Amino acid sequence: MTIRDFRAEDAEAVAAAHRAGREHLVLSAEALVWLNAQSGSAEHFRTFVAELDGRVVGAARCGVVLGTTATGIGYVNGSVLPEFRRRGAATALLAAVDRHLAAHGVAELHTWLDDEPASLAFATARGYELGRTMRFAGRDLALPLPPAPALPPGVELRPAADWADDPHPLFLVEEDAVQDEPGSEVPMDAYAYEDWLRADWNRPDRDRALSVVAVVDGEPAAFSMVQTDGVDRYWSAFSACRREFRGRGLAKLAKRESLRLAVAAGYRYAYTSNDTTNGPMLAVNAWLGYEACAGERKGIRKVKRP
Repeated sequence: MTIRDFRAEDAEAVAAAHRAGREHLVLSAEALVWLNAQSGSAEHFRTFVAELDGRVVGAARCGVVLGTTATGIGYVNGSVLPEFRRRGAATALLAAVDRHLAAHGVAELHTWLDDEPASLAFATARGYELGRTMRFAGRDLALPLPPAPALPPGVELRPAADWADDPHPLFLVEEDAVQDEPGSEVPMDAYAYEDWLRADWNRPDRDRALSVVAVVDGEPAAFSMVQTDGVDRYWSAFSACRREFRGRGLAKLAKRESLRLAVAAGYRYAYTSNDTTNGPMLAVNAWLGYEACAGERKGIRKVKRP
């Protein structure tokens, strides 16, 4: 078993390991190459790869959490192909993650775990404390969408691509919404526009034509942002509404229109996720025809120092 840094030629194998047994996760090889080409950020993003007999069998993506005044918080997302589990790959990957993040001042590591016995047992045995739950839901886009509600006066729905030259008004929607995102353990109270541009808006899998913005009297008030795999899968990356505009069904309108555009573009499957305490968005997704398909648990542990 060899643990090494990601190479561009690993992208397809790493994406396959990430999606193995998790069809609800949407991550393209192109996005992985792009993520690992970023440099010079305080996020210190890095992907470690586990290679066994010349084959990539797993990987772990990690970095420092940005956008918060909290210090010393890091994250990791890892996966190993099912047929190669219990051979030490995940343990070795986590050791590499700890060494990297400890060098950048990270003391506490956050992750998401498949909500199934083997994954949770692996995590708790390695010091993770289990926390809140997330629910994934999927939708067959061949099935009809619910009828579109009438747009309230002064409201229009526009593609996010309309803000390609100046996306700052869309950043303001996200900046406001993340401050009270249900269940979040880390306060997102120092969200920087430059970090949002780099890590979110400029992602190659961010589909600005399918992302929809609800505009009220000319001002962006809500949106449904989308990532795709460029083939047949659509992922609701974030649906958000500025607090002063909530209660009007604007995120619901944006998400329904985004799905309509995805159908017209030929996408076949749509996936989304929500904190299980987020009643309003769970209700929106149920109305849109999403059905629960998987779950995750939050895991938090201390970083092991070298």
